[in-house]
Amino acid sequence: MVKIKKKALTLIEIMIVIFIIGLIGSVIGYNMKGSLDEGKSFKSEQGSKQVYDFLNLQIAQKKDAFDSVLAEPEDALRDTGFVNRADKLIKDGWNQKYIIEKIESRDGQEPDFFVFSKNWYNFLKTKKKMTNQEMQNEYPWAFHFDEDELHADS
Repeated sequence: MVKIKKKALTLIEIMIVIFIIGLIGSVIGYNMKGSLDEGKSFKSEQGSKQVYDFLNLQIAQKKDAFDSVLAEPEDALRDTGFVNRADKLIKDGWNQKYIIEKIESRDGQEPDFFVFSKNWYNFLKTKKKMTNQEMQNEYPWAFHFDEDELHADS
């Protein structure tokens, strides 16, 4: 009968295995961060559209209430009766409050507004490489730029 001598793992082998596991974990974590940013962007897109639609509903129901609705958007969202958690809806995917700004009317048009998120803007600008014109065309409720700003980034 031949005796087989068992060989124990050395410290170097254990360190190499831990290094490889750490490397794989960091690659997976890096890929998940991109997915999380995409999710935050989606939440911001959908949330800003809902805020815009609900505030427009309030403005349509209450004549001459345009400025008061924009001054207190959270209260206006609660008053619609469709929103349970206005404090959650009024925040973008990065948990920052939307910036709601009035667009001055031109040529006798009704005044309008837009629901803007700085973080979403930065995401679209850097990750998606969108221009201001593309953002304004695709998301008109969320982005409004002056003509100078539109031509500045072309």
